Amino acid sequence: METVHYISSDVFTIEKLNEIITQDQKLDISEEARANIVNCRAYLDNKMETQKDPIYGINTGFGSLCDVKINDSDLTKLQENLMKSHACGTGEIVPNEIVKIMLLLKVKSLSYGNSGVQLETVERLVDFFNHDILPVVYTQGSLGASGDLAPLAHLTLPLIGEGEVVYEGFRQPASKVLEKMGWKPIQLKSKEGLALLNGTQFMSAYGCYVMIKSRKMSYLADLIGAVSLEGFDGRIEPFNELIHHVRPHRGQIETASFFNEVLEGSELIARHKEHVQDPYSFRCIPQVHGASKDAIEYVSKVFKTEINSVTDNPNVFYKDDLVVSGGNFHGQPLALAFDFLGIALAELGNISERRTYQLISGLRGLPAFLVSDPGLNSGFMIPQYTAASIVSQNKHLANPTSTDSIVSSNGQEDHVSMGANGATKTLRIIDNLERILAIELFNAAQALEFRRPAKSSEFIESFIKSYREEVPFVSEDRILHYDIEKTIAFLGSFQIDLEE
Repeated sequence: METVHYISSDVFTIEKLNEIITQDQKLDISEEARANIVNCRAYLDNKMETQKDPIYGINTGFGSLCDVKINDSDLTKLQENLMKSHACGTGEIVPNEIVKIMLLLKVKSLSYGNSGVQLETVERLVDFFNHDILPVVYTQGSLGASGDLAPLAHLTLPLIGEGEVVYEGFRQPASKVLEKMGWKPIQLKSKEGLALLNGTQFMSAYGCYVMIKSRKMSYLADLIGAVSLEGFDGRIEPFNELIHHVRPHRGQIETASFFNEVLEGSELIARHKEHVQDPYSFRCIPQVHGASKDAIEYVSKVFKTEINSVTDNPNVFYKDDLVVSGGNFHGQPLALAFDFLGIALAELGNISERRTYQLISGLRGLPAFLVSDPGLNSGFMIPQYTAASIVSQNKHLANPTSTDSIVSSNGQEDHVSMGANGATKTLRIIDNLERILAIELFNAAQALEFRRPAKSSEFIESFIKSYREEVPFVSEDRILHYDIEKTIAFLGSFQIDLEE
């Protein structure tokens, strides 16, 4: 098992990122990346000495102040002022796991040698990552264009001894931690503040975190859906591969194949059925779950491209003797991807709740609300209410953010992506999806018990056995909140292998 990941120009994957985070690997900068960073900075220093014309963000103001020329003696002050003035985030604090991914992705983006930063600046970000010194970053403040300015200002303020960090479990001033570590604040050179603040690492970190969880929730939606199919005494015919090869969407084929595999050997699925068809929430699982799978794969490609990109401005091409101002900080590709992903995840929750509703409806020999002596017991009546409430919230959250834009910076930045809002709401959607699936599993496992002594497949029975160690059968009314929370924790601890 690797203990150190070397930042280089090699293609970086979300799966590799997950490995670094979950296995607590440390970072180091490869010799290739070091050379690129040093050469780019040396070129920029030379450029500053030989070129008298203003270069945006290097010896000018920012945004609509781009035409204001700054004296060379004030360039360090210019970069520090930029970081301080842009650190105006508010709202909730970004989870530590996502902040750590932000640090990793910022190092990766700066390592290509197109940003003009000092090597010691990148090395200090690596130190923060390796020592779990996690800056305090806020969820609100980015428009998803000009980069994630406010969040990245909070992320990088500790480089100059400002802002706050979480270290050894405590939130504390960054200056105090730098002193404890024996580190001096970085003296920023020209362009460095802009290179640190311009970029899409807030959106990208959220995207990677949500993508990792999306793959897991997609798998669990299939697995829990299979348990529900068994509990509902559903039919296997809609999962016949012949159906799906005449409409060969990849996700649809994969979903049907999974159901055939996971239900192989089941007594329940193989027995004679009185009913001819199942409701859409069961019969159309391959089509609905499969479409979400395809969306997840598309979004994964978008974020894979983004985390292997340079997203600050201007871009320095030292080999071509060019400093070019452009718009790689604009989050439009990510904003659209978040909106698409949010819809796909919300739909997994939408169809899940419909299966829960079918299970409690007193159909196909199941007792009303999945409890003995209904009437005296309300059973699983109200968990469906909870699921319906969460599904409704997800429908609202799935409305797009990318269709909105508000003019900023005195008209200079007149179209923005709002991708950062897309990022935070998509995380809420997937957290909600986990709760909806937990409620479905809670119901499906209960329904399965009313099919005894008939058994499902070996795989399903093993899964339910593990679940029953955490959440026992409900024989009479009890406080179901605790069971739902235990089910959410059970799903949270469930491990799957991510596939690239």
